[in-house]
Amino acid sequence: PDEVLAEVSAAVVPVDETVVAHLSGATGLDVLVNHQARASVHPLVTLPNPEIGAERLRGAWFAVAGEPPAINLIRQVVADLQGRAVVVAARNRAVYHATAVVASNHLVALLGQVERLAEIAGVPMEAYLDLAAGALNDVRVMGSVAALTGPAARGDERTIATHLAVLPTAERATYSALAAEARRLTRESGT
Repeated sequence: PDEVLAEVSAAVVPVDETVVAHLSGATGLDVLVNHQARASVHPLVTLPNPEIGAERLRGAWFAVAGEPPAINLIRQVVADLQGRAVVVAARNRAVYHATAVVASNHLVALLGQVERLAEIAGVPMEAYLDLAAGALNDVRVMGSVAALTGPAARGDERTIATHLAVLPTAERATYSALAAEARRLTRESGT
């Protein structure tokens, strides 16, 4: 956990020529204050288990930070993994990591809701995963504003109200919050 990084760092005996790096996405280099050559490298991939994680590291994006010679070593590690390094400034680390959580963890939580509702609807989850994959690809190709479809995008408040009326109570808050975000995206597009 990020909260023990400083404690672990303090337990490592400093050696000037040894690079000490952490893998936290949200934490700056200040937790490694006792070390001369410090860096961070955060793989921007999901690592659900060691086997899958090891496969996903090759070609992944990595948020990196540090000063020479530490950053040089970290960049070499990323290059050896055929990855792409992006420098994230200390002041942006928390928002970078929050964005990663939204893109990954929140997406998984949302698909958990889809899974629950798919069961109620009697439609295979695979059908909705194909739909989600298409939407994700549309965002990649067109951007989020152009990719948005559905009732909020077309101002169909009656359909949104119908959805809210039939959804289980425990599912309504998430639906409402995301419908509001879809409306916001629609407003930002000027449509």
